[in-house]
Amino acid sequence: MTSAEDSLAKKRFFAITMIRIMGALFVMIGFVLIRGGWELAGQPTDRWIGVVFVLVGAFDFAVMPKLLARRWRSPRDL
Repeated sequence: MTSAEDSLAKKRFFAITMIRIMGALFVMIGFVLIRGGWELAGQPTDRWIGVVFVLVGAFDFAVMPKLLARRWRSPRDL
């Protein structure tokens, strides 16, 4: 691998790692909102906002890294 390929691979690894960290943070923030730890717009609305945060965070944590890894996969030499 050349240094340009190494640099690109490091950037992609960093991006996937940051997406996973942000997904975990979204899930934690969503659970705090569902529990009522923070007040944003009142309790019934905060619960629904928390549910949205949990769903988006779970998608970011579990699905997005796989989609990006598949998109960024190196072409196979045949």
